[in-house]
Amino acid sequence: MHEDSIKALWEIYPPEDKNDFFPVYHYLKHIQRLMYHAMLQSGQAPTEPKEKPHEDVDQMLKHHVLRIAETSTSLDTSIYHAKVVNFKDAVKLVAHKEDVHISPPETVMPFKVARDIILKANDTVAVGSCPCRENVEKPCIPPTQQVCMFVGDPFASFIAEQNPKYRKVSVDEAVNVLDFSHKKGFVHSAFFKKETANRFGMICNCCSCCCLGIKMWNMLGGAVPILAPSGYVAEVNDDCNGCGACADKTCNFFAISIDENKQKAVIDLAKCMGCGVCVDMCPRKAIHLRREPSKGEPLDLDELKNRSMAAH
Repeated sequence: MHEDSIKALWEIYPPEDKNDFFPVYHYLKHIQRLMYHAMLQSGQAPTEPKEKPHEDVDQMLKHHVLRIAETSTSLDTSIYHAKVVNFKDAVKLVAHKEDVHISPPETVMPFKVARDIILKANDTVAVGSCPCRENVEKPCIPPTQQVCMFVGDPFASFIAEQNPKYRKVSVDEAVNVLDFSHKKGFVHSAFFKKETANRFGMICNCCSCCCLGIKMWNMLGGAVPILAPSGYVAEVNDDCNGCGACADKTCNFFAISIDENKQKAVIDLAKCMGCGVCVDMCPRKAIHLRREPSKGEPLDLDELKNRSMAAH
């Protein structure tokens, strides 16, 4: 069975991209170790993992991290990036009921590399422990809590068979993972990577305290374009009483403050990524998401499919 998943992974790459098979093979098998090296490269102080691959494999992982870093400074060259999606749109990515083959326009995914969404109806989903949280000393949830997911084959089947920290799940269980993560205040990030055949293949449920992508985004003020905003921003209405539930350890992008004089939450639109976490954290339902053209367009499968059908 394992040979079948390796063969399926190999066959997904056209002849000119066969070299991408080797980094993704080791990336999926040793994703925890790769993130350890990524954190070191980014100036973090990760916890040394107990398990280490063979030294040759470890060198390949280090080289791959350097390649990601070297290409990450530009929308034109980035090979490893994500789109922030709200809960509703994240669910669509794992619960779709028909084949999907879409290349989102740059208004949705502003990157030049890795933009395709290719999924089969009722495609495989694998969930596992978050490699970022495994590498920090005091993670916000136990590393054994499985909140990271690979969506679609051959990647989901491969990692479930080759990496003991991942397993296949039903669509209902995958949606439950998203629901749990949303209620914990995590950001859903749909990752697109050159190594996953230039397409979407993973949803990370991220936090500002553990997750490297959001840490680097906040630290560098978006200067390294690893994340694209959702296409929405949060907006506060007059029901807000300034209680602070949306701001206190809630906004992963530090986009919310409280105006003590007006007793009202204030959204920093430049920082807001439109993840929607604050909407459901507000006890007075005083926050909603609105479309914001300057933040691009949402990664909404229904909307993109309708647009694609209209174009043909």
